[in-house]
Amino acid sequence: MLKAQNIRFQYKAGKPVLQDVSFELKQGDVLCLLGPNGTGKTTLLRCLLGLSKPGGGNFFWNGEDMGPLSVRKRARLMAYVPQASALTFPYEVQEVVLMGRIAHLKSGSSPGKKDRDLARDAMEKMHISHLANQVFQHLSGGEKQMVLMARALAQQARLLVLDEPTASLDFSNQVRALQMIRDLSNQEFTVLMTSHFPDHAFLTANQVALMRDGTVLQCGTPEDVITGESLSRLYETKAAVFETSVTSAGKHAKVCIPIIEE
Repeated sequence: MLKAQNIRFQYKAGKPVLQDVSFELKQGDVLCLLGPNGTGKTTLLRCLLGLSKPGGGNFFWNGEDMGPLSVRKRARLMAYVPQASALTFPYEVQEVVLMGRIAHLKSGSSPGKKDRDLARDAMEKMHISHLANQVFQHLSGGEKQMVLMARALAQQARLLVLDEPTASLDFSNQVRALQMIRDLSNQEFTVLMTSHFPDHAFLTANQVALMRDGTVLQCGTPEDVITGESLSRLYETKAAVFETSVTSAGKHAKVCIPIIEE
């Protein structure tokens, strides 16, 4: 469905930010990008979205080179949830969510009943219907993140690109966001996400890529890739991975734990 082939990127007079990054995503896959700050994860997403132009390599969608695609065409294929919103005009929450339908509207036309119904359904799924008439800029950081995720749902693109989707969210909303990602995968949506929490890869993803200094060190299933040794190398800090038994739920789960020196 989506293929990144030898993606390279470099700012002028700067060192390379991305160096030959490659991966493939099939329909229904969830790929979680893990890596320290400044390693190029957000830059990779910006190149995919067409917001930054790669210095080399290509992205392919179902075998088609995405380079020549228009902004509108990309928006129909991909929905983006950034770490923070640049919206400054005092839009109401329901208006922000409705913006997800713009890519599907003809030039100069207004949203119809179907568009408003989809926006309302997206707000219900994210449990933010009670915020519909509030001004977006007056919300907390976590509430804004939930609104942006609802906007992405309303867009109905088959690929969701999520840059740290649980940033600023409290515990319950983190769980809600992670559950939404799993539900979308079960509905054959494809998700590319970044995270600073390796545990989230175990909870939501079937693929994980470890990135450092603009390169992919390892890529594969979370069970194969995420180990105490690999996390210690990736973040240059001691870490361990344990498997626990959740008796009340009848499940086993893997957790990542930093090792703090005495």
